[in-house]
Amino acid sequence: MELIDRMEHIPLPAIILDQKGEILSFNELMESNIEHELSIGTSIKEIFPTWDVKPTSKMILAEDGKKRYVFIRSSTYDDHAHLFVGTETSELSALKNENEDLKRLTRELDAIIENSYDGIYITDHKGVTWKTNSAIERITGIPKEYYIGKNVDALIKRGILKNSVTHRVVKQRRIVSLVQENYEGKETLITGAPVFNEDGEIEKVVTNIRDLSDLNELQTKLSRMNQLNDKYKKELDLLKNRTSRLEGLVIQSEPMKRIYDTAERIAHVNATVLILGETGVGKDILAKHIFKESARSREGEFIKINCGAIPADLLESELFGYEQGAFTGASQKGKPGMFEMADRGVLFLDEIGELPLLLQVKLLRVLQENEIQRIGGTKPRKVDVRIVAATNRDLKEMVEQGEFREDLYYRLNVLPISIPPLKDRRDDILPLIEMFMKQANEKYEMDKRIDSKLKDFFFSYKWPGNIREMSNLIERLVVTTPEDTIQMENLPPEYQETTDITIMPSSILPLKEAAELAEEKVLKLAVEKYKNTYDIAEALETSQPTVVRKLKKYHLRIPRGDVID
Repeated sequence: MELIDRMEHIPLPAIILDQKGEILSFNELMESNIEHELSIGTSIKEIFPTWDVKPTSKMILAEDGKKRYVFIRSSTYDDHAHLFVGTETSELSALKNENEDLKRLTRELDAIIENSYDGIYITDHKGVTWKTNSAIERITGIPKEYYIGKNVDALIKRGILKNSVTHRVVKQRRIVSLVQENYEGKETLITGAPVFNEDGEIEKVVTNIRDLSDLNELQTKLSRMNQLNDKYKKELDLLKNRTSRLEGLVIQSEPMKRIYDTAERIAHVNATVLILGETGVGKDILAKHIFKESARSREGEFIKINCGAIPADLLESELFGYEQGAFTGASQKGKPGMFEMADRGVLFLDEIGELPLLLQVKLLRVLQENEIQRIGGTKPRKVDVRIVAATNRDLKEMVEQGEFREDLYYRLNVLPISIPPLKDRRDDILPLIEMFMKQANEKYEMDKRIDSKLKDFFFSYKWPGNIREMSNLIERLVVTTPEDTIQMENLPPEYQETTDITIMPSSILPLKEAAELAEEKVLKLAVEKYKNTYDIAEALETSQPTVVRKLKKYHLRIPRGDVID
């Protein structure tokens, strides 16, 4: 009776037969699945005509005329009865297909978990490890098989884990993340997510372990790349805008490129600049460029004063200004000086070497205290002025001779820039000639050009007056030459005298030595003008191997191009 009472708990169709094959009992699933009416005492063959049970049979195939069933002899009720549990074959096929689908999905899920770059760690709600992948070995240094069946508490106790995200997930019933170090001391991000069953209870905890060292390294590299990108962008913007910023300037030679690069770097600081160089090299142009590149160009003015062009007794009032009635002939309203006019801007003190010693003292006070006092005034005035000074004299030698204050010299010589004479930067000569020709033609509405021989002369000429001399000469030639092409014979008499001796020796020598001197002179000029031995050979109307041999002979090199082997 006990088995009969439990038959309703069997999840499949079930029936109990005696040894004759007559029905002793059946459950509701059996009754609902069979189309024939079931009753106690009925022979099973009335239901399934093909029913054939041998003493050794464990599995029985049966048909009721429409459906096929499979029954399994499950257990013995007593010595004279047997329990059979079965199902329709179509349902069995469905179960088989479902089982195959489940196996396929399991394989796919295993492949996904195994091939994840991040570590996957799955536990039950008690923290017992159920599954891991190979990535966890790369991250933790411990084989994945070691974790299976281990409780996270035991792993923490052994020092393999520092913290358990599993317990936090179970307690908080939500996704939890934390950062901890792995066995190599690298940071790992651990994220645990709960898996709920149908009753809303946590069944599993899936933990994702990500090695942050790669991510941190990528972020560092990205940050570096962004910094470099910003740097290159700024440099590119500087290069793009260089033409407009350097309008009216010629910077072809390497020395001048370095000088103007330096000028742009120091433009945004307030330190004093001292520009050195011969008369006419362009010291005032460089000073203006420093001002234009600085933030002061947006707030103040560029004020220039030539310390050697103003009488000493007037220079003080020009620099510092005066109050009303300060001296005979002074304006009744008073007058601000150059320092006040240059407030928040730049004061360019040209020919600073001509500044009288008395005014040198007052200038030193301005540099030290950033304040001036007008002539006749009683109260000092604060000024914010950047000083750019220039001179063609040797201030250090003047200091030694007592003509220039040593303390003022060091105050001015904070950022010294020395501009070389034009003869030492010949790459600028022809571009400057072209610029001055263009300016003169536009000014006088002409279209003059320079003969190639005259260009060669200009290139080899020493230009004692530097750029100022060149500018004046070009304008003079444009105005005075009647022809469209300016040639050697159009040069002023003082220049004509130099054309015949530009490559001649200075004393009587044997002809062979004189020829070698002239040859060396011509090659030196060619090396300065041309960038490779092929252009030199073409200009000198000789072969390139000859040029190479001659350059070796006189130990000459092309500074911007070929290496003479």
